[in-house]
Amino acid sequence: MTSAAADDALVDFQACWTEIDLPAHVREVLAAAPLVQAPETRQQLMDWALGRSTGETDWTLGNRDDRGQYDVGFQTPGLGRVAEAVITKARNGLAINFPDPAMRRRDPDAMVIGDQLPTDKPTYQERFGQPFDPTRQETLDWLKTQELVAMPFYAGADALGYGSLLIVPRQAAFFAAALADLQGMIPRSQVPASFKITGGVLFVAPPFRHTHFAGRQVVVHDRQATHQEIFAYNLYPGPSAKKGVYSMLLDKGEHEGWTTNHCAAVAVVTPYENQLILMHEGASGGGKSEMTEHIHRMDDGRLLLGKNVVTKEQRTLNLPEACHLRPIADDMACAHPKYQGTSGRLAVADAENGWFVRVDHIHSYGTAPNLERLCIDPPEPLIFLNHYIVPGGTCLTWEHTEDAPGKPCPNPRVILPRRMLEDILDGPQRVDVRSFGVRCPPTHRDSQLYGILAMLHVLSPALAWLWRLVAPRGHANPSIQASKSREMQSEGVGSYWAFATGRRVDQANLLLQQIVNTPETRYVLIPNQHIGAWKVGFMAEWIAREYLARRGSAKFAREQVGEAPCPLLGYIPNQLKIEGSLIPRVFLQVEEQIQGGMDVYQEGARQWREFFSSELKQFLVPELDPLGRRIVEACLDGATQEDYRRLIPHPMFREDGA
Repeated sequence: MTSAAADDALVDFQACWTEIDLPAHVREVLAAAPLVQAPETRQQLMDWALGRSTGETDWTLGNRDDRGQYDVGFQTPGLGRVAEAVITKARNGLAINFPDPAMRRRDPDAMVIGDQLPTDKPTYQERFGQPFDPTRQETLDWLKTQELVAMPFYAGADALGYGSLLIVPRQAAFFAAALADLQGMIPRSQVPASFKITGGVLFVAPPFRHTHFAGRQVVVHDRQATHQEIFAYNLYPGPSAKKGVYSMLLDKGEHEGWTTNHCAAVAVVTPYENQLILMHEGASGGGKSEMTEHIHRMDDGRLLLGKNVVTKEQRTLNLPEACHLRPIADDMACAHPKYQGTSGRLAVADAENGWFVRVDHIHSYGTAPNLERLCIDPPEPLIFLNHYIVPGGTCLTWEHTEDAPGKPCPNPRVILPRRMLEDILDGPQRVDVRSFGVRCPPTHRDSQLYGILAMLHVLSPALAWLWRLVAPRGHANPSIQASKSREMQSEGVGSYWAFATGRRVDQANLLLQQIVNTPETRYVLIPNQHIGAWKVGFMAEWIAREYLARRGSAKFAREQVGEAPCPLLGYIPNQLKIEGSLIPRVFLQVEEQIQGGMDVYQEGARQWREFFSSELKQFLVPELDPLGRRIVEACLDGATQEDYRRLIPHPMFREDGA
C-alpha cells in the first residue's frame, strides 16, 4: 500500500482494509472472519450470488445451457438449516425468490431504533424489553464466524462523499449485488486511502430473524456520532439495502439541514421541444415509478382514460404523439445544499445508482413495451425479485411468484441500473412542478370512500406542505405488508417517514423550509387507481403529465380554475385540453358523477377532514416552525383556499405577478 497520507491515493480494500480508518468493531469483525472478499466488478458479485467462484459463469445473454440454482441457507439454532432465498440463473440475469411470502415485501414495522438519541420511532427497548447492545454484540460475534463480503460504497451521489460499507455473509452475495446495483459500489482496487465511514455500515445477519424476532422482518438502526449503523435481520433488500440507505441520507440531512425527497423526477419534452421538469412524490405505490414510464396505449393506439366500475362504460382519448421522457430519479431525489442555486426552484439529483422498479401492473406481454424490452434483452444481466422462473429460462416481467395458489405476489421487482436507461438526465436539475400522488379507492353510492380527487388539483404551497405531512398511503398499496382496512393510513411525514430515524417535527420543518425557499416551484395533486366510480390506474398522472408539459411555464389565470368543494383539495382546472381533445368532465367534477353525487362527495370530504385532523395534531409541538404551526392550526380551523394562499404568498396564478 502506498502512503495513506495522500488523499488522492487509491488502495486495494481487500488487501489494505487494516490501514483504512474504519470503526474498531468493524475492524474486529473483518479480522476474525475466516474469509473476507471485496468485489472488483459487478460480475464477480453475480458469480458469488450463485455460490460460484469469480469467472465461473458465462454471463452471455441468452445462455441456454446454464441452469444453475443456489439455495441461500443458514444453520439456525433449534431449526437446523433454514433456506432464506433461492437464486436462479436466468438467460437475462438472476431471479431472487424468497420461500417465506412475508419476506417478499417491506414490513412497515420493520424499523426499530437501537440507540438512545431523540426519536419518535419504536425503540428496541420498547419493542423487545431490553437494550439492543447484547443483540448487537451477538450479531457482530456471529458475523466473525462467517465468510464475508465487505463492499465499500457511497450513500447517495458519489460526489457527496458519504462513505459506507456493507458486511454480508458470502452465501448471501446476491444482497451485495442488489445493493451494488441500487447504490453503486467502489471497486476494491479503487478505494480512496482517505476513505472514512460518514454515511453508514450495513450488517446483515439472517438467522437472527428466527432466533430473536419470531420470523419477522426487523431492521435495527443504531445511530453513531459520525454515521448510522444498520443491522438487517432478513434478506429482502427493500427495508435495508434500499430504504436503509435512504435512512442514512435522511439522518445526514437532518444534521446538515436538507432532505432527500421520496419521489420520481422526469424531464418531459413536448412534441414542440419545450421541457418541463416534474417531481412526483408520494407513498409507496403512489405512482413514482410510473411517472417516468411511457404512457400505456390500447391495441388501436387510443388511451383508456377510465372504465366505470358500476356501468362498465369506457372513456378513451386519441393522442397521436406523447411527450418524450428523460428520467432523472425514480424514488429518492437528494436536495443537497450544494445543488441549490438562485432560480427560486428546487434543485434535486438522483440519490441512487439503480432503480427498484415494481412491475405488478404488467400482467401480459405488451403492457409496457419499453420496460419489457429492456428486461427481456438487457445490455447486462439484471436482478429480478419475486418472479417465477424455470432454471435456465428467461425471466419475464409478467410472470410473478405466487404467494398462494392463484394469488400472485403483489410486489415483483426488477433492479434497473441507471446506465441501462435511455436518455437518462444526470446531475442536479431544477424542478418546475412538484406533484403528489394518492391511491384512491372506487367511490360511489355503494362504496362511499375518499376517492373524490379529480384528475388534477392545483395546490397552494401551504396546502402542498400539509399533504406532505399527512402523506396518505391510500388504497390497496402493493408494496408493503399492510392491513386490509378500508380506512386511510399515513405513510408519515414526507411519505418517507418509514425510513427516518429521528423526530417527525424535524422532517416537517425541513420540508417547510424547502417549500418556502423555492417560490418558483409549483404544486399539484394527482390521484391514481380511481376517480370516483372510474377505474383509471395510472392514466390520470400520465394525462396530467402531458397536459402540464404542454402548458410549460404558463401559470393558470385565476378564472381558469375553480375551488374544489373540499378545501383540502385546492383548485381544479375548469377544463383540460390536450391536442384539441377535452378530458370528459366526469374526471374533473367528481361530485357530478351520476354514480355518486354531492352526498357521496361530501362523505369523502368528511373522511379527508378527519384524516388530516388526526394526522396533523401530532405536529403541534413546541419545536414546530412558527409558520408551520399557523398553517396546521388554520387547517384544523377549516381554512379556505385564500387562507392557505396568504400563509405562504408565493405566486400561484398569472395575475399574482412574477
